[in-house]
Amino acid sequence: MGYFGRLKQAVSGFFPAHTREDKNTKTAENTASPRGLPNIHILATGGTIAGRQTGAGPHYQAGEQGIEALIGAVPTMRGLANISSEQVTNIGSQDMDEKTWLKLVHRVNELLTRADVDGIIITHGTDTLEETAYFLDLTVPSGKPVVLVGAMRPANAVGADGPANLFDAVVVASSPDSAARGVLVAMNGNVFEARDVTKVSTTAVQAFAAPNFGPLGQVHDGRVFYWRSSDHRADHTSARQHPEFDVSGLDMLPAVGIVYGHANAPALPVTALVEAQYRGIVSAGVGNGNLYHEVLAALADAASRGIAVVRSSRVAAGPTMRGIELDDARYGFVAAGTLNPQKARVLLQLALTRTQEPGEIQKMFDYC
Repeated sequence: MGYFGRLKQAVSGFFPAHTREDKNTKTAENTASPRGLPNIHILATGGTIAGRQTGAGPHYQAGEQGIEALIGAVPTMRGLANISSEQVTNIGSQDMDEKTWLKLVHRVNELLTRADVDGIIITHGTDTLEETAYFLDLTVPSGKPVVLVGAMRPANAVGADGPANLFDAVVVASSPDSAARGVLVAMNGNVFEARDVTKVSTTAVQAFAAPNFGPLGQVHDGRVFYWRSSDHRADHTSARQHPEFDVSGLDMLPAVGIVYGHANAPALPVTALVEAQYRGIVSAGVGNGNLYHEVLAALADAASRGIAVVRSSRVAAGPTMRGIELDDARYGFVAAGTLNPQKARVLLQLALTRTQEPGEIQKMFDYC
C-alpha cells in the first residue's frame, strides 16, 4: 500500500466524504519516504509569484526569482512534505505558449510514473493559469494530485500572497483526498477544478472564481476540505475520465483563434483566420453565444470550408446551449456548454488532433 493508501486508512472518517471515486483512473502505488511524508515535486514556470517589485510603486517584473527562493520563503511547508523542485521556464504567463505546454505535460507525465513522486505543484502566472490548468487536466492520465498555484502580488511586495498560496498548494497536493480529482488550482484559500476556474479580477488578491459551479473546497489551518465532487456533469451519473487526449507524440497543436463578439462586429477577424489557414475558430459571442449577422455569415462560410467553429460566450457565467440561439446543426457549429472562450480554444485544439468532424467534436465538448 502506497503513501496515500496508508494515510487515508489512518485518517478515514476525518476528511469529508464528498470525494469522487474515479474507477477509470488508477493512482500509482508510491513508496513512502523515510520521513513518512509524501514526496511533492514543484515545477516552476515564473509569473508574479516569482516576481520582484522594482521600486516603491506597483511596477514589477514577473519571473525574477527562482524556485528555490520561493521554497525558502515558506520553510513550514517542509513539515508537510518532502519537497523537490526544478525550473521549467521563468516567464510571465502572458508569454505562455503551446511549446511550453507540451514541454510541461511531458515532464509532468514522466514524473508521475515514478514511485518516489506523490504529487506535482506547478507555479504559474495568473494571466493564463486557467488555460494551462485545463490543458493539463485533459492530458495528464495519473490520478496523483497536480496543483497549479500563483500570486497576485510579487514576492517582495508588502502583503505578498505567494507564500500562503504555495503553502496551501503543498497542503492540497499532500492530501489523499486530492487524488483522482483531475488538475486543481489552489488560490487564496480556495481549491478549484481546472475546467471551471477563471480569473475574475485584474488586481484583487481574490482573483479567481468558478462562476458556474463554485470552488471544490477550501484550505484551512493546514488542511484541505472538499465540499463536492469534481464531476461537473449535471446528472453526476458517470465520473469524467482523465485524460481525454494523448499528446506524447506531438510537438505542436492545431491553430485555433478566438473572435470576440460585440455590437456591429465586423467579419474581418474571421476572414483573417480563414486566410491564415487556422483549423478552428472559437466565437466569444454575445448572450447565449449569439452572433452579429455579418459574423454569422463569415463563420458559416468557414464551417462550410471544413474549419471547426465553436460558439462560446463573452458572458461570465451560464452555458452556451446547442440549438437555442442558432441552429447549430444547420451551420455545422459546436456549442461550448459552460466552457468560456479560452477554455473552449484549448479543448478544440486537442479535439482537432483527432477529428475535424463537428458531430464528434460536439461529443467531446458535451463530455469534457
